[in-house]
Amino acid sequence: MRSRAHVGQIFIEAPVDAIVFQAGIIIGAGSASFEMIRHLATELRWIPAPNWVSNRVEPLAIRDVLYYLVSAVEVLGRVNRSFDIGSGDVLTYAEVVKSFSRIAGLKPRHVFNLPIPAPLLSGLWVGLVTPLPLTLTLPLVQSLQEDAVADEHAIDSLIPPPAAGLLTYEQAVELALFRAAETEGAIGTDWEADIDELSEAADSLPIDPHWAGSQLIEDDRAFVFPDLRADQLWTIVASIGRERWWNSQPPASKLRRLQDRIFGSAGPSRGPRFLTGVREGDPIACWTIVEMEPTSRVLLRAEIEHAGDIWLEFTMTDQATGCSFRQRAMFNPSGVRSRIYWAAVTPLRRKIFPHLAQNIAKAARRLT
Repeated sequence: MRSRAHVGQIFIEAPVDAIVFQAGIIIGAGSASFEMIRHLATELRWIPAPNWVSNRVEPLAIRDVLYYLVSAVEVLGRVNRSFDIGSGDVLTYAEVVKSFSRIAGLKPRHVFNLPIPAPLLSGLWVGLVTPLPLTLTLPLVQSLQEDAVADEHAIDSLIPPPAAGLLTYEQAVELALFRAAETEGAIGTDWEADIDELSEAADSLPIDPHWAGSQLIEDDRAFVFPDLRADQLWTIVASIGRERWWNSQPPASKLRRLQDRIFGSAGPSRGPRFLTGVREGDPIACWTIVEMEPTSRVLLRAEIEHAGDIWLEFTMTDQATGCSFRQRAMFNPSGVRSRIYWAAVTPLRRKIFPHLAQNIAKAARRLT
């Protein structure tokens, strides 16, 4: 809050006149405050929070913020001061989260106070359960220690409110979710199309941060093997249930499988151990075959109950210069447990995945 006031003061003390707007939380897709509310309400049904959840805030829709900014350009005469702007709809932070869940069609959320005295601890907690970076959650949570309500309404004499009136918090959330619904696809039965939609939703606008809206984490790598053909690589990929054939990190792989079982994996003994003779929808080890084109492509979905949505895709294409091979892992977190799982397997994933394609190629050469 001090930083925001300091920036406004710099403008006012500059040689050129300036109109500085001071607002509470801004409601709109891509807004840090709104995304924090969205992720907290989506990820948690029971939300422990410090005493700041009882502080008051006056949300303002991004549409109305833009109205004030555009209208300020047309103000006549010399004006050099700051103005409070707000919707007039004052709520507590707890009410903000509860109202969002109701508007979004979620089950009721329960917010309760915990004696967490340090903003640092609550900022770390918010950073753990949401995709927002700690560099943002820490100052954001610190700013929640104070009420964020308009103290004066002098702006009304300079820039009258919109003819249709300022949006309420409920209207602002509905508008933000409507925009999100236009760009974000829920994971359904058309897996490839839905993954592409979700990937696009992560960057629905060029100016949106990566943690806005839905989140899709990808690890995408491409290789060319001049001495191999697609059918040779497919023979190894088809042995997904016998991972030891092409895994050069057996201890790390065993530890990762143990983590998978802890988080509800279907287990390596589920279904057949080869892709040969199976069809889309069949189980294969701890995966389900989502899409398959023998000798060229397979898309697998991990069956791990509390890990969110995880896909693994292999694509092989014969070219004049050799075989083009692409491996892509995709993760869509859903809930706190899935984020804990992803954080737990990240060190092992970084050790195993960069060598995966090379190991598959080595195994194909040995078999040949």
